[in-house]
Amino acid sequence: MVKIDLITGFLGSGKTTFIKKYARYLLDQGLNIGILENDFGAVNVDMMLLKDLEGDHCELEMVSGGCDADCHRRRFKTKLIAMGMCGYDRVIVEPSGIFDMDEFFDILREEPLDQWYEIGSVIAVVDARLDCGQSEAADYLLASEAAGAGCIVLSKVKNVSAEQTEAVKAHLEQAMKKVGCRRSLFGHIIASDWEQFTEEDYQRLMNCGYEPASYRKTDAAAAFDSLFFMNLELTAEELKGRTARLFEEPGCGHILRVKGFVKAEDGRWLELNATRREQTLAVSPDGQEVLIVIGEQLSKETIGRILKGKN
Repeated sequence: MVKIDLITGFLGSGKTTFIKKYARYLLDQGLNIGILENDFGAVNVDMMLLKDLEGDHCELEMVSGGCDADCHRRRFKTKLIAMGMCGYDRVIVEPSGIFDMDEFFDILREEPLDQWYEIGSVIAVVDARLDCGQSEAADYLLASEAAGAGCIVLSKVKNVSAEQTEAVKAHLEQAMKKVGCRRSLFGHIIASDWEQFTEEDYQRLMNCGYEPASYRKTDAAAAFDSLFFMNLELTAEELKGRTARLFEEPGCGHILRVKGFVKAEDGRWLELNATRREQTLAVSPDGQEVLIVIGEQLSKETIGRILKGKN
């Protein structure tokens, strides 16, 4: 049977960066792997960030979005059926940062997937600098992702104090209690700098399994919006400045993350990743003229006006 891993992470947690490291380790072990980007959005930015992994032993697949939940579920299952016949040793599923965990577990119980796949690891990536004052909906998604995870990996720990790390762990435990999950995370959290991961760390991740924990279900994902802006034709400096304004302008709504691409003057693609706390532009192997804004109670009109430079 093919082992299948689910790697989750709330918006801006560093999930795609983690997947690149984890996938690279699997490839170094001589495994043939497939990576499935399972996103509700009509445009999948994260898949472009994984392009440099593609090769003889790694293939990238995508479940196209832009449809309702039932249609998306059917597409997800169809794609897993096709991937089950490709001879992979391992399949990694990267969902969006707003994801119903039950979809993954339920589909793998259906024929013929229940005969082809076995769950390898369910890993939740959590930002060590998490805003502990985030909304109830955000806390619900955080808790639902952690509840079933065999391992929780803290990201961006390099310049975070021990006190902040402990505060995030406590907040995570509290979020799980609020949804009625009695599971303890003691011994299931890795809080090491990813650059310092050892062979033991990676083996632990490969074999951490999952937890069949129960919790109260809600439709928290409905609280979040994703807005897409195409062909803005901005320079890198314009994009940085206008993205910063989005987080400053209350009329935009509660923006959690902005991601996308812009072309540099030398023709290279630059990947934008922005949260309220930080903004980065990094060279990307591929790109597309798109910007995605994710958050709660978003105003497309106000956001569009700012991005187009209209005061």
